[in-house]
Amino acid sequence: MRPPHQGSGAGTVGVPWYLPAVLAASLCVIVGVMWDISWHSTIGRDTFWTPAHMAIYAGGLVAGLACGWLVLTTSFGPAAGHADTVRFWRLFHAPLGAWVCIWGTFAMLTSAPFDNWWHNAYGLDVEILSPPHTVLALGIAAIQLGALLMTLSLQNRAAADAAPRYRLLYAVAAGVLFLNATIMTTEYHRRVLMHSPVFYEVACLVFPFYLVTLARGSRLRWPTTAVTAVYTLVMLAMVWILPLFPATPRLGPIYQDVTHMVPPDFPLLLLVPAVVLDLIFQRAPPTFRGWRLAAILGAAFLVIFFATQWSFGSFYNSPASENWVFASDNYYYALPRTAYAYRHLFPPVRAGALARGLAVALVLAILSSRLGLACGDWLRRVKR
Repeated sequence: MRPPHQGSGAGTVGVPWYLPAVLAASLCVIVGVMWDISWHSTIGRDTFWTPAHMAIYAGGLVAGLACGWLVLTTSFGPAAGHADTVRFWRLFHAPLGAWVCIWGTFAMLTSAPFDNWWHNAYGLDVEILSPPHTVLALGIAAIQLGALLMTLSLQNRAAADAAPRYRLLYAVAAGVLFLNATIMTTEYHRRVLMHSPVFYEVACLVFPFYLVTLARGSRLRWPTTAVTAVYTLVMLAMVWILPLFPATPRLGPIYQDVTHMVPPDFPLLLLVPAVVLDLIFQRAPPTFRGWRLAAILGAAFLVIFFATQWSFGSFYNSPASENWVFASDNYYYALPRTAYAYRHLFPPVRAGALARGLAVALVLAILSSRLGLACGDWLRRVKR
């Protein structure tokens, strides 16, 4: 007899207990990260033991403990079975995603004292990817990737009656992983950069890879739309919920009159190019593969994303968007009043520099899409 995660059992029984635990932990971690960024932007760095930090590390511990217990029960339990698992040190067996989650938990716990020392030594940091945060980000990404792989293996082995639930859970896991990618590149897609070439260069380097990879691994009809919908919903929840809580800065210098938690920026309008990418996947002839398909996907992403985000940027970086819906008055407490964002201005960019930047973005989007197709084809074959 095989446990629920094994072979044919994935298609005939309910969702295995560990899958909701790991998905909830993955979501808890990313919500904690966004909360922590808001904490730094509103209050400043006061102590390691903030609620936001605790949410991050609690999610990491839950994922690690759940996967550790899965390893023990799979390897030595009364219903132990080794089919559809990956062996480690000859004695231990578990799904591939469980091992990735366990590694992520160790990386997160390793980063914790390093992060505390860094802040005590250098004070407040305003960059997301400081050295300790980079280690933490790798651990978080590993937990999210592990959750994705665990869901993916069940989806790829599921019988017809169980397939829909795993497809939806895969969309959730993929959306959270994609959300992490957007957070790690936040420095390059702030609203004041929406009329700058670097905004589109970084977007085309990162987003097509994730969207194409995750779409190829999914069995939904509209996978890219589903992934970006998860990203958009979580972002909107943070934009609308965080300002409900009063808070004031505790560190200087203080240039902004902050009275409530500072929310993140309004989500990027990635739903629009996502729908177009799904239509291309659905309607592209079978002969459109490899570089030809990557060229179409990359060009479509850039054109639609540029048209949508450039137009939205003109509105978003204006006083008209300073309301509870768009919350563009989310100024970091130490933002000088001379900053472009506070004055609702874009940094000047020459037409030639913008044209060259968009040409670079097109090349990056095609390369990113081609790599995404290759990685997505690998995801289709994951069954353990």
